[in-house]
Order: sequence, then structure tokens, then C-alpha cells
Amino acid sequence: MSRVDGRTGEESDPDPREAGATSAAAEGGDGGGSTGPDDGVRWLNDEERAAWLANSAIMVSLPAALDARMQRESGMTFFEYMVLSVLSEEPDRTMQMSALAVRTAASLSRLSHVVGRLEKRGLITRARIPGLGRRTNATLTDAGFQEVVAAAPGHVAAVREYLIDGLEHRDIAALGRIGRAVEAAIDRGASVSRTAKPESPESFTP
Repeated sequence: MSRVDGRTGEESDPDPREAGATSAAAEGGDGGGSTGPDDGVRWLNDEERAAWLANSAIMVSLPAALDARMQRESGMTFFEYMVLSVLSEEPDRTMQMSALAVRTAASLSRLSHVVGRLEKRGLITRARIPGLGRRTNATLTDAGFQEVVAAAPGHVAAVREYLIDGLEHRDIAALGRIGRAVEAAIDRGASVSRTAKPESPESFTP
């Protein structure tokens, strides 16, 4: 279960021990295997279960480690850094909020909350896009760009320490393929969800 971080007001990642304690339910309960030949569930076999457990630990512990380090060294969360970094890569440092949500794998509501906080710090500005619909652009300010430049070396060092430098070259290539495959599967599921229940339009109150 997620918790709210008292420093940021955001939900924090669950404790890895909690993830481990509840992981059996995701693989089929008691160590692998179907509860019955006709239960209709595609339970994980031993090899699949081992792979899932190894990667579920990464999904919980790696973002938490990056977040703690970013806050300690740069005074921002990992997600805040992602938002600023994505905007810094745009030619005019500007992106529509809906597109920014996709690039940062966030809901519009979560993104709007974080961008609002960054806006109060003078790192981002928002402006309505003329025309039909409720569309909003987010723009990285000069101060925001300087924050990204200052935080980038520490972020890269953390990524290398926690992930990249512990892998061989063939592992990195495989990790890229795995990441793209998982992202594609998630995107397919999200597309179905959006069709069933469209997300609320971008909201911005100047």
C-alpha cells in the first residue's frame, strides 16, 4: 500500500518488505502453480515467477532510491526532475500538458499538482492555448533550466551506480528491449481504459 510523503504531499512508493510480503498473490499464491486445472488463471511457472520477483523489487526500490537521493542532493523529487528534464529537451522548453503527462508516464491530475508546485518555485510557467478546448502549455523558465543543469550530474551518477554500471553490455541492450515491450503493453491497457473512461481535460487556473 502506498503512503503519503510528509515532505512532498505525494504518495510514496511502498516499502520493499511490504511488496515482498504480498508478492505471492501476483504469482499464484503459494510458490507457483495453478490452484486447479480449470481455474482459468495463467499462473506463473517457476522461471517466470523468479523473473517477476526480481523485477518487482527493482520497480519498488529503484524509484525510491532515486527519489531519496534527488531530494537529498538537489532538493527535488525524482518526478519533479523528470518533468523539468523533459521540458529542457524541447526546442522552446515548452510542451502541452497532455503530451508532458505521456512523456513522464503520469496522470494529468498528478502532473498538474506537481507542475503547480514547480510554478510556485518559479521553475515553470503555464499558459492557456488559444482555441477550442481546455489546453495548457507548460514552459520551463530560465531558473528551471538552471535547476536541471545543476541536478543532472547527480542524477546520472545515481542511475549509473544503481543500475547501469552493474550490467554488462548485452544486459543493457536486453533491458532496453524489455522496457519498450513493457511500455507498449501498458500503453495498450491505458488506451483501453481511456476509451472506457476519458480522462478529465487539462485544468489551469491562473
